[in-house]
This record gives sequence, structure tokens and C-alpha cells, in this order.
Amino acid sequence: MLRTLLALVVALAAAPSLAGEWPAWRGPTGTGIADETGLPLEWSAEKNVTWRVPLPGPGNSTPIVWDDRVFVTQSLDEGARRTVMCFNRSDGTLHWQRAVEFTGEETTHQTNPFCAASPVTDGERVIAWHGSAGLVAYDFEGNELWRRDLGTFHHIWGNAASPVLVDGLVICNLGPGTEAALAAFDKRTGEDVWRVELPEAKSENPEQYKGSWSTPVIFETGSSRQLMLSLPQKLIAFDPATGDELWHCRGLSDLVYTSPLVGLETVVAMSGYTGPALAVRTGGAGDVTETHRLWLHEKNDQRVGSGVVVGDHLYIMDEPGIARCFVLATGELVWEERLGGTTWSSMAHADGRLYVAAADGTTYVLAAATEYKQLAANPLGEVTRGSLAFSDGQIFIRTYDALYCIGERKEAAAARLEVIHPLNADAAK
Repeated sequence: MLRTLLALVVALAAAPSLAGEWPAWRGPTGTGIADETGLPLEWSAEKNVTWRVPLPGPGNSTPIVWDDRVFVTQSLDEGARRTVMCFNRSDGTLHWQRAVEFTGEETTHQTNPFCAASPVTDGERVIAWHGSAGLVAYDFEGNELWRRDLGTFHHIWGNAASPVLVDGLVICNLGPGTEAALAAFDKRTGEDVWRVELPEAKSENPEQYKGSWSTPVIFETGSSRQLMLSLPQKLIAFDPATGDELWHCRGLSDLVYTSPLVGLETVVAMSGYTGPALAVRTGGAGDVTETHRLWLHEKNDQRVGSGVVVGDHLYIMDEPGIARCFVLATGELVWEERLGGTTWSSMAHADGRLYVAAADGTTYVLAAATEYKQLAANPLGEVTRGSLAFSDGQIFIRTYDALYCIGERKEAAAARLEVIHPLNADAAK
């Protein structure tokens, strides 16, 4: 036992970094991949909850985590105040809350409260897009650094695409509705860097069933970066430095909720509302539909949450609550299983496991394998339409009622091991 404890302490001390930041929706790469081990497998409202903090209203955004801070967006007064909340990671106490006032009119759906977009951080500033209330940046003490009015956005279902940070830029998919654009701003000042109008994504009126709620994803290809965005009718790859289109692949429908899913050389894009899904091999230029598209599924279940690519396979849980595994290269279905109620949550992969939350607050944990295996079903009993965040051995879950921290932080576990070890400095005195 003594030897085991000593080995654990040495291993923890030798680790290059215990803290794994979760700085954006779907994590550091925007792909739902968590470079984490030792995460909680089982929990409930009464088990393995480090803290639970009530929230002042419902919301679909995902918390982000940096060091000892947890940030989440929150709408108040039916959208008249759009806020960023900053919590202390250790005990969940509210460190600060800042609001942008909005007195105009903006439509959304009752299942998609305002402030559905998740914030993003680089460790110095936290940036949030509040739809028609604008884009705003704060420092870690809650001081406003800059604010941008980007116009009004009207769609009967509201908006949800989260901002992303890359090479000093904050990039936003602005829409859906009668206005739609992809725009980049200087993260330090909020000044315009480039803007690309997206006519294919614009609707004729706010009631038209058309638009993209997709959050852009950065794809690393050799020494360059490409920004992938799923839009009505096609997936487009942009140069993130300039906004220039590099290539596109046709085959999507008019409604797109999910973000692109990236593998080593393959990108998958999926429509919502039973529309098509496709996979494309990267490396082309212009219209690559005929030359690089690997497969096309003409019709699928409704897909709101994004899937995750693990090795040679793609995993996703569709809105009706059916989890599926596909071969990435061919689109062949490997397995499917109905887990429970509906879900809007995006699936994540960590420590060989798949995590995805259903709308009833149950998080399902599955093996990331070619044979279906459920490892756990963890109920919280509260409506959940956001996705999970993973950092330093803990899981953060935002429900319509509260913000949860599940499990123990790794550095806390390391400190406890040092204290109980009989050969530590204090015990040796």
C-alpha cells in the first residue's frame, strides 16, 4: 500500500500539467475531444457532486473552464439583460456577473432561451456573442474590454453558434435569419478584420425553415489551418486569416444545427430536420463534391447535437435519443441503440468513453468501441440541453436549474495524497 501511494505521488508530480482547460464550446479543439483521464463514471444528484449552484434562469449554452474560473452565459428578464457569469471553480461561488442591456425585439423559441451561444476564452479575456445584443469581451475580473453592435438577427428559433478564437481573431457565424455572415474581429480590440456575407444561409423571412446554427471548427492540415463551417446546402472551408473560400462540398439541406466533425483527413457535415449527412476528403480546391465526397446519407433522424470522431469511427446521438456508430470512411452503420428521451447535447470523448446528456438530465456514458456497451446512466432530474465540459478530472454540466461540478479536481487529489503519505515532510518531523 505504501509503495502504491508513493508511486501515485511521484506520477502526479511528474505530470507535465494537471490542468486541462476547456476554453470553448466542445473544448480546446472544438471537436468534443477531451485529453483527460480519471474522469467520473457515475454520479447523480446525491452522488459525486462537488457542488451545485442554482442559476437564475434556463439556458442551452455550455460552461467553459480556465484554471480556477468557470464561465457561463445567462439570459435574464426574457432577454432584456444578457450576461456572462463567472464562478469560483473550487466551491461554485459567484465571482462576478456582467450584463449587456437589450431593449429591441429579437425572436427565439421557448426551447432555445436567449444566450444560447457559449463563451470563449484565451486565459486573459472571455468573449460572448449575445445575438442582437452584440459581441462583448471582459477580462477575468469582469471589466468590460470592448463591445460590438453587430446588428439584429431574427429567426423564429433564435441563434446558438458560439464564437471561436484562432490566431488573435474571434470568428463568429452570425445568423441565422434574414442576415447571415461569417466575420472575424481582433480579439484585443473588437475591431473588424474581415467579413464574408453568406447569401446561401440567408432566409427570406424569419419564419422560413432555413439557416445555420453551426459553430465553426478549425481543421489543421499540415502547416496551415482551415476553418470549416456547415451551411445550408454545403460545407465550406475558409482561410481563417482572410475569410477566403478554399473549397466547398454540396449535399446538405436548408437546416444545419451541428458543427463539422473532423478526423485526420476527413470532415463530416450533417443536416438537421431529417436532412442529409456527408463526408468529404480534405485537400481539394473549389467545388469538390464530385472529386472528394466520400459518402452521402440522403436522410437521417433529426440531429441537433454534434457527434464526435474517434479514430476510424463516428459516434453521434440523434435528437430522438438514438446513439449510432458509423465507419468514418464509408458511412456504414456499425451499431445503433435507443438510450432514452430526446437530446440536444453534443457527444464528447474522454478516456475511451463517450459522454452525452439527454434532455431529462441523464448523462449516458458509452464505450467508444465498435460494439455497443453502456457503461453508466447518470440522472440529475433537471432539463439539460447544453453539452458537457471536461477539465482536470472534473465534469461541468449546465441544466435549466443549476450549474454542476462533478468529481474531484486532480490537483486536489494529488495534494490529499501528499498529506496522507507517511513519508511526506510533515510526517518525517
